[in-house]
Amino acid sequence: METPTKSRTTEAISSWLVSRLAARLTLEVHEIDIDAEFVDYGLNSLEAVNLSGELEHFLGRRLSPDLLWTYPTIEALVRHLAEDPADVPEPASGHLGRAYITAPLAKAERRWTGLDRWRTVEEEVQTTAEIPPKYYRFDCSPEYRQLQQQLQEIKALGIINPYFTVHEQVAKETSWVEGRELINYSAYNYLGLSGDPVVSQAAQAAIARYGTSVSASRLVSGEIPLHRQLEQALADFIGVDACIAYVGGHAANVTTIGHLFGPQDLILYDALSHNSILQGCLLSGASAIAFPHNDWRALDQLLTERRRRYRRVLIVIEGVYSMDGDVPNLPQFIQVKQRHKTFLMVDEAHSIGVLGQKGQGIGEFFDIDRTEVDLWMGSLSKAFASCGGYIAGSRALVDYLKYTAPGFVYSVGLSPPNAAAALTALRQIKAQPERVAQLQARASLFLALAQDQGLDTGASRASAIVPVIVGESLKCLKLAQALLQRGINVQPMLSPAVPEGAVRLRFFLSCTHTEAQIRSTVEAVVNALQRTNQGI
Repeated sequence: METPTKSRTTEAISSWLVSRLAARLTLEVHEIDIDAEFVDYGLNSLEAVNLSGELEHFLGRRLSPDLLWTYPTIEALVRHLAEDPADVPEPASGHLGRAYITAPLAKAERRWTGLDRWRTVEEEVQTTAEIPPKYYRFDCSPEYRQLQQQLQEIKALGIINPYFTVHEQVAKETSWVEGRELINYSAYNYLGLSGDPVVSQAAQAAIARYGTSVSASRLVSGEIPLHRQLEQALADFIGVDACIAYVGGHAANVTTIGHLFGPQDLILYDALSHNSILQGCLLSGASAIAFPHNDWRALDQLLTERRRRYRRVLIVIEGVYSMDGDVPNLPQFIQVKQRHKTFLMVDEAHSIGVLGQKGQGIGEFFDIDRTEVDLWMGSLSKAFASCGGYIAGSRALVDYLKYTAPGFVYSVGLSPPNAAAALTALRQIKAQPERVAQLQARASLFLALAQDQGLDTGASRASAIVPVIVGESLKCLKLAQALLQRGINVQPMLSPAVPEGAVRLRFFLSCTHTEAQIRSTVEAVVNALQRTNQGI
C-alpha cells in the first residue's frame, strides 16, 4: 500500500489520476484526455466519490468530497490542487445528523446523473439557441436510449428478457409463471414464511382492524401498537436495546447513513457493498473509501493512516453478501472497530433468519456480544416475509433516529399488514427453529453438489445464496433460458451488478426446497452448461 505524503508534484498527481481512471474504465493510459470531463468517461456519482476518496489517500490529506464536480477535468483538478494544497471542508454544524442533503452535493448529484450536465448544455445553447430535447424529454435522453439498445440486443439474440417475470402465485420453492410450475431459486423467501397461513392470517387481521395504511408519519399520528411490538421483538431477537422500523430496507440504509454522518466524517465500506450503502455514503457527503472485500487487515491499515483526520468514522460490512453468499469474519472487524474507536454497521439483509442455530444472524453465528456492533440493519422482506427494513442498536441511537431521520420522520409508517406479517413471522421463527436448520441443510447440500460437479461457486459458504459463476453475459443469459425451458427459474446477474468476467446465476435456497429438487437442479445446470459451452 502506498505511503501517503504531504506533497506531490503536479506531474505525479496528473499521472496518478490518469492511471487510476484508465484502470477503472479498462482503458489504455493514452486514451485518457486530461482536458475531457470526468462525466464524459461515464463516471457516475458513486465512482466519483470513490475516486475522490482514493485521491485523498494518495495525497495523504483531506479533500472536499465534491472536488470532481467543482473541477470536472484532470487538468482543472490538478491545477486547483497545486494552487490550494489545503483543501479541507468547512467544519460541520456540530450535531450528529443532518436532515437534508448539502447544497454542493445536491448540485453535484444533479450534474452527474446525466440529466443536467450544465457545461454541455450551455455550450449547446450558445450554438443552437435552443435546449435540445434530450435535456427535457426522458424518451430522448441518452441513458434511456442506451437502455433500449441493450434490450433490443438481447431480443435480437433470440433470448427472452429474463427481467420482470410475472409470478402468478406465492413465490416459494416453486412458482407459477405463464401457467407453468417452475422450481424457483429467485426468491429470498428463505424460511417459507411468505405464504405461510399463520402469517397471512395475521396480515388479514391487521387490515381488518387498522386498514391497509396507517396514513401518516409515525411521529405525528401514524403509530399503532404493532409498530412498537415489532420493534421490541426485533431488538430482543437481535440482542440489543431498541429498534426502528422503516418502510423499506434500501431506505433504511440510505437515510440512516446519510443522516448520521457528514462532511467531516469518513465511511469505509466493503468493496462489494449493496447499492443502498453506497447511496447512503453519497447522501452523507462524508469521505467514502471502499476497502478490499472482507479484508479486515487492509481496513486496519487504512484506519491506522487516516483515523486521526476525521471526526466520526463508520465501518460498514454485510452479514452475508448477496452476490457471493459469503460471510465476513465479524470478530476481526469488531477488533478493528475497537482499536480505532469507530462505529460499526452490519447489514443483515441476507443473514438474519439464516445464520446461527436460531436464525439470529451473524452475531449468533460468531457468538459475539451484540452490543459490540453499533448499528444492526436488516430487511423485513426476506426471512421475515414482509416489506420494510430496520436499524437496531442502543436506545440513544434509536431515539435519535425516530425524531430526526428524514426517511422515518417524513415517511408514512410501516403498513399494518406488513408490520403484522413481520411480527408473526418472527414469532414463527422462534417457535419453529427447525425451519432454520432445514434451510441450512438444503443450502449446504446444494453447495456441496455444485462443487462436486466442478461448478464455480465462488466464495459462498454458510449462507442460503449459491452463485454459479459463468463468466460471460451472453453465455449466462443462454444458460438461464435453457434452465427455464427445463422448468427451473434462476436469474442471471450481469455487469455492472458484477464484473463482466464474474457474471453468474444466483441461486436463493429455501427451507421448503426438497432434496430431489436440489439434486435435479444441479444436474440440469451441469448439462445445460455443457451444451451452452458447446454452442448447442
